[in-house]
Amino acid sequence: QVQLVESGGGLVQAGGSLRLSCAASGRTFSAYAMGWFRQAPGKEREFVATIGWNGGSTYYADSVKGRFTISRDNAKNTMYLQMSTLKPEDTAVYYCAAGRLPTIASTDGPYSYWGQGTQVTVSS
Repeated sequence: QVQLVESGGGLVQAGGSLRLSCAASGRTFSAYAMGWFRQAPGKEREFVATIGWNGGSTYYADSVKGRFTISRDNAKNTMYLQMSTLKPEDTAVYYCAAGRLPTIASTDGPYSYWGQGTQVTVSS
C-alpha cells in the first residue's frame, strides 16, 4: 500500500510559480512510476506529467511542456512539480498518482494509488 499526500497548492497570479509536493508513505517508493494529473471544474481529469522510478524518464502534456518540471527524490519519498509561467487555464485540483509500472504512463488507468489533491488557482 502507498499513501500519497499533496501539498503546495494555492492562489497565484498569472505568470507566477508554484511547487507542488507529493509525499509518499512506504518503503518501496522508488519502485513506483509517478504522475501528476489535474481536474478543472466541469472537466475530466487530465494528464500533466509522469516520471519513471529512478527519474530517468519523464513525459509532459503539450499544454505544460516547457513550463512545468517533474522530479522526485527517492531518499525523501517525495515527488515534485515545479510550475512556472502559470496561466489561468492551469487552475485545477492537482493529484499525484503512483503505480508499479514497467514504464511511465500518461493515462490514469495504470496508476493504483492517488492522493486527495491540492487546489491551484491562477488569477488573471
